[in-house]
Amino acid sequence: MAIEPYRRLFRIPGVRTLLLVGLVARIPATATAMALTLHVVNLPGMGFTQAGMVAMASTVGMAVGSPLSGRFVDRHGLRPVLAVTTVAQTLFWSTAWLLPFAALVPAAGVAGLLALPIFSVIRQCLAAMVPLEQRRMGFSLDSMMVELSYMTGPALAVVGITSLGSTWTMATIAVGLACAGVALIALNPPIRSADELKAPAGKVSRRTWLTPSLIALLGTVTAAMFILTATELSLVATIEHAGQTAWIGLAVAIWCVYSLVGGFVYGGLPRGFSVLVLTGLMGALTIPVGLVGGDWRWLLVALLPAGVLCAPALSSSVDTLSRWTPAAARGEAMGLHGTALLIGGAASAPIAGAIIDAHGPAWAFAVAGLVGVVMVLVALPFWKGADEPEAAPEPVSVTSERRVMKRDRCVSE
Repeated sequence: MAIEPYRRLFRIPGVRTLLLVGLVARIPATATAMALTLHVVNLPGMGFTQAGMVAMASTVGMAVGSPLSGRFVDRHGLRPVLAVTTVAQTLFWSTAWLLPFAALVPAAGVAGLLALPIFSVIRQCLAAMVPLEQRRMGFSLDSMMVELSYMTGPALAVVGITSLGSTWTMATIAVGLACAGVALIALNPPIRSADELKAPAGKVSRRTWLTPSLIALLGTVTAAMFILTATELSLVATIEHAGQTAWIGLAVAIWCVYSLVGGFVYGGLPRGFSVLVLTGLMGALTIPVGLVGGDWRWLLVALLPAGVLCAPALSSSVDTLSRWTPAAARGEAMGLHGTALLIGGAASAPIAGAIIDAHGPAWAFAVAGLVGVVMVLVALPFWKGADEPEAAPEPVSVTSERRVMKRDRCVSE
């Protein structure tokens, strides 16, 4: 693997700026869940049950709002959606610390519904800006940026709540999200490539791209996130049960580095792999991790094979999604991808927690990996002939035009 492919990617106009803005903009977004949780826990008479209710309301809102905001981006463009969601996030985070618990729950749900669509927008714009043959590398870099954001945002939220309190921390998040929204509005990256903009406009029916294969892909994304969330909880629980809590932060950081390295290597490979292969391997390699025992150092060694597959599996899913959906529906499809991730994380946390409490972290590792393997097996029948398909059907005039272009290219060659 050479570094030159990455240099070629960064030479594409706007890509370097988009990835940098995406990295910085995601930091306040990744701090929100931790900040809300710690804020509620520190309220008089409140605990983790109430914090879970607020988190659930926010998660449900984001799961519903993610494809809706993507659909509005497809229909009305990027700036109107960013303007509305930026104002909504600024208002919520500027006032959330004042709200009583009874008002905070519905407010968190509405804020989730109107969440700033940073993750899906960056991916949608990357798909428009990067040629098809370089998308895998672009999405691998994007997955690495997401990893860095999650290594930074929640940690900053913890430091802020514990040292500055909820008021200043939430105000800082409000400023950060406002700046992120304004930066994206000013940047206004394209949501369709130049060739896609030249194509005749036409309404794309959801039935033409929301196929059984794509639904199977979204299910695989959910399973991948289930594995990651359960692995993190099991890792933390294993170290805590061993009485080595001080090492949790370092252990999680090292696990994230595995994913970063895996994403970097995967993006530079001459060809990619099916998301089914990557997710299935990640699940299979996670199943026996718990057999290592309570020494966190050996546990990290055991997590290495599955850990390096995290970013490749997620970037491969985004790459496949961008190939399977037409440009006119790409925003909604990326939103559904975000919803699949949210569902995987939301389902994994209570299930893995219950298994850890009842049977120990080793069984949580095993169940998490098994879920991934089973989901891949369920998706496999719908994947037949769909590993490297063309994008979903577009309006007839566009399809006909492309057929003519392909015919002319063959003749010239």
